[in-house]
Amino acid sequence: MPLLKCSVDSLPEWSELDFIEILEIEKGEVKSLKQKSPKENFFIGEGLSEIFLDGKNLKVKKEDYFELNDQGSEIRFNAEEDCTIIHVSGNWSDETGSCGVFTMNNSENPKNIGDPVHYNRTTEFDNHFHDCDEYWIIFKGSGLAVSEGKKYELKPGYFLATKMGDHHDLPNVYEEIHGIWFETSLKGKKREGHLWNHTHGEPDLSLIEKIK
Repeated sequence: MPLLKCSVDSLPEWSELDFIEILEIEKGEVKSLKQKSPKENFFIGEGLSEIFLDGKNLKVKKEDYFELNDQGSEIRFNAEEDCTIIHVSGNWSDETGSCGVFTMNNSENPKNIGDPVHYNRTTEFDNHFHDCDEYWIIFKGSGLAVSEGKKYELKPGYFLATKMGDHHDLPNVYEEIHGIWFETSLKGKKREGHLWNHTHGEPDLSLIEKIK
C-alpha cells in the first residue's frame, strides 16, 4: 500500500528511505536534531527559521531545502515564525531525481499530456512514471491521487510512495495541496523527469539497480 502516515507507518521494503517526519515548530521555539542516517534532507514547507549547522548560522524560508551528508552532524532550528519542516532520511545514491516544495490546485482547463486514463480530472497534472522511486509528502490540503491504478485520498500528515516504473497521477484537488516531492536514486535507464509510455516507451524494470 503506497499511502502511509508520516512517523507512524513502516516504509515499504523496497524503499531507500528510513523515515519521513513533518515537524511543526512554533515561533520562538528551538529544536535540535542529530543526523542518524547516511543522508538527510530538510524542506521548509512554511515559515522562517534561523539554523545552526556546521558552525554556521543561516536563514531558511518557505520552499528552501538543504542536505546533511555527514553522519553525526547536528542541526538546530530557531524558529522566527511558525514553521512546517519536512525531514526525509535514508540512504540513496548521489545520482537522484529531483525534489522540492510544491502546491497543486484545480484548473479551469484541466488536461493530461501523459499516458491515457479512464477517470475524470480537475487539474493540469499528467499520468507518468519515473526511473526512480518518488514520494509525495502532504502537509496541507487534500485531494485524490492515483498510483498503480489505485485511488488514494491525500491529506496532511500522509505520504504517497510510488516505485520506479509505476504510473501515478494527481487528478483532483479538494483543498489546495501543499507538499514535497522527493525522488531517490535513478535506476535503469536513469532518465530524469516525467516519463510516458507514448513518448519514452514502457519502463524497463529489468534494469533496476538495487542500492541497499
